[in-house]
Amino acid sequence: MSGPPPTRRAALGALTALGALAAGCAAPDRPSPLLEPAPVTPPPAPAAPPPEAWPAAELPPAAPRELRGAWVATVANIDWPSRPGLAAAQQRAEALALLERARELNLNLLVLQVRPAGDAIYPSALEPWTEFLSGEQGRAPWLAGEAAWDPLAFWVEQAQARAIELHVWFNPYRARHSTAKSPSVAPHLAVREPALVKRYGEQLWMDPGEPAAAAHTLAVVSDVLRRYAVDGVHIDDYFYPYPVLANPAAGPGSAELPFPDDASFARYVAGGGALPRDDWRRANVDALVERLHDTVHAVRPGTRFGISPFGIGRPERRPAGITGFSQYDKLFADVEKWLQQGWLDYLVPQLYWPIDRRGQEFPVLLAHWQREVAQLSPAPPRHLWPGLFTSQVKRTADEPAGPRAWPAAELLAQVQLMRQQGTPGHIHFSLAALMQDRDGLASALQRGAYAEPALVPATPWLDDRVPAAPTLRRDGTRLRIEPGSDAVPVARWALWRRIGGQWRFAVLPGPVRQFAAEGADRVALAAVSRTGVEGPRHLLSLS
Repeated sequence: MSGPPPTRRAALGALTALGALAAGCAAPDRPSPLLEPAPVTPPPAPAAPPPEAWPAAELPPAAPRELRGAWVATVANIDWPSRPGLAAAQQRAEALALLERARELNLNLLVLQVRPAGDAIYPSALEPWTEFLSGEQGRAPWLAGEAAWDPLAFWVEQAQARAIELHVWFNPYRARHSTAKSPSVAPHLAVREPALVKRYGEQLWMDPGEPAAAAHTLAVVSDVLRRYAVDGVHIDDYFYPYPVLANPAAGPGSAELPFPDDASFARYVAGGGALPRDDWRRANVDALVERLHDTVHAVRPGTRFGISPFGIGRPERRPAGITGFSQYDKLFADVEKWLQQGWLDYLVPQLYWPIDRRGQEFPVLLAHWQREVAQLSPAPPRHLWPGLFTSQVKRTADEPAGPRAWPAAELLAQVQLMRQQGTPGHIHFSLAALMQDRDGLASALQRGAYAEPALVPATPWLDDRVPAAPTLRRDGTRLRIEPGSDAVPVARWALWRRIGGQWRFAVLPGPVRQFAAEGADRVALAAVSRTGVEGPRHLLSLS
C-alpha cells in the first residue's frame, strides 16, 4: 500500500494557486478543471418493492419442522477423525466429508464431542489436547511443519456455512477412557488435582461429590461458550459411571464395585449433611445440571441446552411391562426432576431398542417420554428428540439380521412411528453409520423421510423475538436478499421456490445474500432467528 495522501488543506491550497495563474486565459463562467468539484448528493436508493398480496390458496405451505441430528463422537475415534495422528489436511478433509454427507441427507443438527475425557479437541488453557486427535494427550493435532489450526473453530464455521446447527458435547465427569493409551498430562485435572479424580474399573472419573470437580466442568463449558459461536451445549448419559462388576466372569447379577467416593461423602456428613448417600449423589448431579443450564443461558443467551440420558426412567413411573436398568438408582440421574424444574431445553432419551423388544418396546417408551415431557416440563413443553441406535444397523443387505445387526427397515419404521405420534425430531448414534449407508438406510432416508429440508423446531422460551421481513430484489438471474433489520440477528433463511406449479423448500445460511431462482415463477423468503422463530415472508412474483 502507498503512503498517506496529502491533507485536504494542502491540496486545496495548491489548486487555488494554479487556478489564479490560469484565470487570465480561462473563460470567466467556467471553473478551473483543477478545482475540486462540489460534492454531489447521491440519488436516493430505490424504494423497496411493496410486498405482494397473493390469494391464500397460492401461498407456500408452512415451513417443515423436524430435528434431524447425528452425534459425531471423537472418543475412540468412533466418527472423527478416523484414527489419531493424521495430518491436519486429512483431518479437515474427513470433517468436510462428514459435514457434506449431513448436508446431502438434509440433517440440520450435528452434536460434536469436544470433551471426550477431561481433554479437548480445541486449544484450551484448562484441559490438554485429546489423544484421539494426535495420538498423544497434550500434543497438538498438527504434524511438524504444518500450520496450527483449531478443529472446533473449523467445525463451527463449516456447519454454519451449510445451515447446520452445531451443538458441543461434553462428558461432564469422565477423566480417562478405557481405550486411552498415552499418559495424562497437565493441565488435565488428574494431574493438577489428583484427589478429585477416582479410578473406577478401567476408567478415571471426576468425583461428582467434589465441588471443585463440578466447578472445573462449568469453567470448561463457559470457556467454549465465550470463544465459539455454537448453537447448543449437550451432555450424555454418563453421570455417575455405569456399574462395574466386582467379578465380571460371574455375569449379570453379581456384586458391583462401589464407586470410591467415601472421602467426599465423609466430608459432606462432617459438614452437617444429612442426606443418605444415594440421595446425596443425586443432589450432586442435580446441582451440576442446574448450574450448566444457568451457565449456558447466561454466557451465551439463546443457546440450547440438551441432555441425552439412558432411555428408561424412574422405576415407579415406568409403563406396565417396561423393565431394565435404573438410571435413577445406578447413575443417580433424576431426569424427571430436571424436566419438572425446566433445567433443559431438549431431552434426548436413548431409545436404543427395537420396536418389538419385549420389556423395552420402542413405541411404549416413546409414548412414555411424550407424556413425561408434556406433564412435567414447564409450558411450552420442552423438546423431545429421542436418540436412535443407528449404529446397530447391519452393514450390508447380505449380513444376517440379529440382536446387534438390525435391518434398515427397523430404523425407518422408528422414524415413521415418531412422526405418527407427533414427535418432531430424533438424533442418530452415530453419523458414521449414515456415512457407511448401512443396509441402504441413508439412501432410503434421503429418498423418503429426509427428501425435503426442514427447520429445527423453535425454542421460543429462550427468545421469542420475531425477525423482520427481508426484501428481495432481482439481480440478473439471481435474487438479492436485503435483511429487514439487525434487531434480531438472522441465523437461517427459509426459502420457498415455486417451480412447475410445485412449492420447493430450502434452508439457507444466515450470511447468504443472494441465491438463484432456479426456474421459479414465484419465491417467498423469511428470516429465522437463532432460536428458530420465523419472521414474516417477503413474496415476489418473477413472471
